[in-house]
Amino acid sequence: MRYDSATPYIAVFVILRKGNEAAFLLRQNTGWMDGYYDTVAGKVENGETYRQAAVREVKEEAGVDIRIEDLKPLLVNHRNSKDMTWVDVTFEVREWRGEPYNAEPEKHGSLDWLDLNDLPDNVAPPGRWRLDQVAAGNIYSEYGWEE
Repeated sequence: MRYDSATPYIAVFVILRKGNEAAFLLRQNTGWMDGYYDTVAGKVENGETYRQAAVREVKEEAGVDIRIEDLKPLLVNHRNSKDMTWVDVTFEVREWRGEPYNAEPEKHGSLDWLDLNDLPDNVAPPGRWRLDQVAAGNIYSEYGWEE
């Protein structure tokens, strides 16, 4: 059976958190928001759960191992981005094995620990939106639909 419904792309975002700091990657050579920070993130692959994608992306981008049961779901965001729509699922994790580092230097300039209460101006606007929604205690939000 086929349904005539939206088919958004799906991305996961993971906040690796130590106290009031979180790991941010400085994007480069990606063609999207280069020069801006965002948390660890990536697309969910076919046949993969959101939590499995989060574990994989953290390993690929920050080089550390996390356990599915340590992922805390925080936010579902429905994002409109030009000709594409996305469902973004944000998790937080406070425990991992290893020391986070920039494991994809071809895509990121650095991995930096930033104070969540004093973020630089060059945090990607959708990322800042997600973090503001999380800080406000929201579990669902919409971004980019008003444009």
